[in-house]
Amino acid sequence: MPSDLDAIFKAYDVRGVYPDQLDEQVARRVGNAFVRFTGAARVIVGRDMRPSSEPLSAAFVEGATMAGADVTDLGLASTDMCYFAAGRLDAPAAMFTASHNPARYNGIKLCRAGAAPIGQDTGLGQIKAAVEGGLLERAEEVGRAEQVDMLDDFAQHVRSFVDVDALRPLVVVADTANGMGGLVVPAVFDGLPFDLTVLYPELDGTFPNHPADPIQPENLKDLQRAVLDRGADVGLAFDGDADRVFLVDDRGQPVSGSTTTAIVAKAILERHPGETIVHNLIVSKAVPELVEKMGGTPVRTRVGHSFIKQVMAETGAIFGGEHSAHYYFRDNWRADSGSIAALMVLEQLSRADRPLSELRKPFEPYAQSGEINTEVPDPNGVIDEVASAYAGARQDRLDGLTVDLGDWWFNLRPSNTEPLLRLNLEAPDQRAVEQHTAEVLAHIRRA
Repeated sequence: MPSDLDAIFKAYDVRGVYPDQLDEQVARRVGNAFVRFTGAARVIVGRDMRPSSEPLSAAFVEGATMAGADVTDLGLASTDMCYFAAGRLDAPAAMFTASHNPARYNGIKLCRAGAAPIGQDTGLGQIKAAVEGGLLERAEEVGRAEQVDMLDDFAQHVRSFVDVDALRPLVVVADTANGMGGLVVPAVFDGLPFDLTVLYPELDGTFPNHPADPIQPENLKDLQRAVLDRGADVGLAFDGDADRVFLVDDRGQPVSGSTTTAIVAKAILERHPGETIVHNLIVSKAVPELVEKMGGTPVRTRVGHSFIKQVMAETGAIFGGEHSAHYYFRDNWRADSGSIAALMVLEQLSRADRPLSELRKPFEPYAQSGEINTEVPDPNGVIDEVASAYAGARQDRLDGLTVDLGDWWFNLRPSNTEPLLRLNLEAPDQRAVEQHTAEVLAHIRRA
């Protein structure tokens, strides 16, 4: 068994290179420890299309049944479909995926019954300790595993978030990047009045066409070209496990996660006035301003799904959005889903009398820098130096350093895994973004 568990047990999941860091023996022990930790009589297992996912998930099932739990095996699934199963069946779940990472990686996303998150401080540390201990629990009666197909149920659940009768014929291109969207997207769109073209629908965890990482602009190029070539109304770019979606408008231009968050928030508040909307501190100021204008309550959180879900539970929020294209829904057990977000935007586009390139404009009053990474020897020390340089401005340390100077603001966060600082900055226009970005980067380099 690989010895360095510290390298693969992350803040929110287990992830590493197969088989050097994460192998069948680790997966078997995680399955066994997961059953002991949850005390569940039944656990759910899903997997993505990576070649290593099948042997790893099979080993996990061995460990779980050895501990006495029955296993509901979803087979091939997207992460949001696995969360759906954890909610619908009220059982803890394990999803084998490394999301957008290269083919040599794999991982395990774990959740409690009802899709409640498991992270370092909410059980993952205890599971890691049990794996390190090496003891495999052997129940007197071994559990049984059964294959269950929940794809149709999941697709029906996703469609329940929109008024299907309000949808109109639209030309849609989806780039599923040989990931799990190739399975899920056609099922979700089945019977809807869309002319759907799927790029790279074949499930192939070696990613022969391009990485399944749509946050990187170079991975959107095929989709942008296809949208323009087909005269499509919208393009949808899914990541490897299909829990995230990025949009491309009818002119082939990417739509930010902040803009999509704002579009979905408006749609939800029109249907459910006065509700609470959660957003992380990287999204555009346009999001909380829109929520307040519509009579809702915006709540700002740290970056990361465990924080978003926790704050949604505490506040009863109906929706949460992140700049990284994770979109969370209360009626989806507070779990994120790329498919639900995509359909909700398509519903708004169906109701509008203008293309997405026009629809998006009111949601984008500001310009953003995007995330800029700088390698520094002492990230926290640099943050303190930058904070001193802007001592007269409004600041907080909710997640890294956020400095608000009125007409522009920035956030500087350290990476969890590398000696990097991540800068996100917003200003009234692109010229101001460039000017202020240069200014803040100069402070970082001098520190």
